[in-house]
Amino acid sequence: MTFSPQSRIWIYQSNRAFSDSEVSAIDKKLNAFTSQWKAHGHQLSAKAEVLHHFFIVFTVDEATAGATGCSIDASVRIIKEIEQEYQVDLFDRFNMAYKIDGKVIVSNKEDFETLVNIKTIGPKTIVFNNLVQTLEEFETKWELPFEESWHSKVFAHLL
Repeated sequence: MTFSPQSRIWIYQSNRAFSDSEVSAIDKKLNAFTSQWKAHGHQLSAKAEVLHHFFIVFTVDEATAGATGCSIDASVRIIKEIEQEYQVDLFDRFNMAYKIDGKVIVSNKEDFETLVNIKTIGPKTIVFNNLVQTLEEFETKWELPFEESWHSKVFAHLL
């Protein structure tokens, strides 16, 4: 399935890494959900996947049918089910994800701030911008160097 660059994206980030078996089970659950995901009776052109063992990413190509409040609520329900089933937090926007030596790490805001302060996280450290809203942004602005991300503005006083 090919998705338009303007397809909508929703990213949910876990506070801990999912194991390989959890990723497999979650992918199966997400595939079952997206295969029957509808908006006002119209099948959505959608996919959902677990990336880097931390991120659940929904993609909806609205060229055929747009996501509606009810269909978005349905996706939030499935995320809440996954949260409960796997005892993770997928809604805490204060958890920051970044890469060190190619490995994804998630820290709370205070720990992230400390790491910026002591220069463990620097201008070139890759951070994840979960605020992207389209597939095009996702492909070009989801993983960015710290200095090019919104993180650098929020934590600028530490640089």
